Amino acid sequence: MRRKVIAGNWKMNMLPNEAIKMIDELTPLVKDTENEVILCVPYTDLFYSLLVAQNTNIKIGAQNMHFEESGAYTGEISGPMLKSIGVEYVIIGHSERRQYFAETDETVNKKIKAAFKYGLKPIVCVGETLEQREAGKANEIVTNQIEKALEGLTDEQVKNTIVAYEPIWAIGTGKTATAEDANEMTKAIRNKIENIYGQNVAEEVIIQYGGSVKSSNAKELFSMSDIDGGLVGGASLKSDEFAKIVNFNN
Repeated sequence: MRRKVIAGNWKMNMLPNEAIKMIDELTPLVKDTENEVILCVPYTDLFYSLLVAQNTNIKIGAQNMHFEESGAYTGEISGPMLKSIGVEYVIIGHSERRQYFAETDETVNKKIKAAFKYGLKPIVCVGETLEQREAGKANEIVTNQIEKALEGLTDEQVKNTIVAYEPIWAIGTGKTATAEDANEMTKAIRNKIENIYGQNVAEEVIIQYGGSVKSSNAKELFSMSDIDGGLVGGASLKSDEFAKIVNFNN
């Protein structure tokens, strides 16, 4: 039985004092959950969040990393830098990174390999645009992204990759894929992984849904056969709302 993993992506929000307050509020609300709880916070919040989240069941992740270990990459952060302060998870290939910062399937693949090299657990984002979905190409686009993202990884690395399926048209729009549509795509992702790596690997991979997840739809989404939790955007900025999502099965 795969565990449910609920990760909050704060994006470019929360000053350090706000992050500390949020985690302090969230801690007692999620302390009894059987689900895994992750907060992916801005770089400037990482150190403070890690300190406050010590001795809690809240894990801290970053929202991006460079694939090189060090070098002349002004403004970038490397895997060893994240690992050195105790970061466990890192989001890779979010649609906003692809859209605004020229991320490609190739750089996503390099970053995933670097994450594993430096002992970080990647949360890899895939998803289609509304135009691609309306053209009937959603399945092809998303499974192709998965194939390229995981290229060259070992079976063990794939097992330890979290995939976040986020239809781009549902991110921050208030629109949500139906639970059935979301499950159909997560199932297609799992089938693609099975085709390449075998059933044993595919059955272990955590596949989240992301895209306007909120407390009112979390239970329906996360109860589907192939959806193993969520990557939550705006709703992760409010402790009470995010706690309801984390505790969806209570």
